[in-house]
Amino acid sequence: MTVWLLALPTAVVVAVSWRTWSRTAGRAVSRGTTRPARGPTVVAVVVSGALLVAALAVLAVALTDAPSAAAATGTATAVVAPAAETTSAINGSALIGAAIAVAGSSIGAAIAVAYTGAAALAAMSERPEMFGRAMVVVGLAEGIAIYGLIVAIILIGKA
Repeated sequence: MTVWLLALPTAVVVAVSWRTWSRTAGRAVSRGTTRPARGPTVVAVVVSGALLVAALAVLAVALTDAPSAAAATGTATAVVAPAAETTSAINGSALIGAAIAVAGSSIGAAIAVAYTGAAALAAMSERPEMFGRAMVVVGLAEGIAIYGLIVAIILIGKA
């Protein structure tokens, strides 16, 4: 589990960086001009770097969990400590699952609303009486995010 927590963000950063670099380098070469290729702005790079540092800090805190003060106070808790570590691992997995459920459903809902919203606006521009039916379809697409939120609440309740 720890390997995935470290490797997955690194793989995503490398893939996005490689894609961005290859796109901007390809534009300058394919145009055959001396004009520099349009790449990400300095602000976007700074914001992305700040988010990366913040995510790595959160990851470091999550991976270096220390025993609580209550666990270190008595000798009777030494017997309970392995069970507490197992429970902590299960709780962490449930919380990560909840985060994945919310993130995945939100991204899916955003894509669905983008396409259905664009189609609804196109239909309403030709026939304004289609507003009610078009908004129902957009609302159904937004329901995907609510389903992910419900799954996350169930997972957090079991954690």
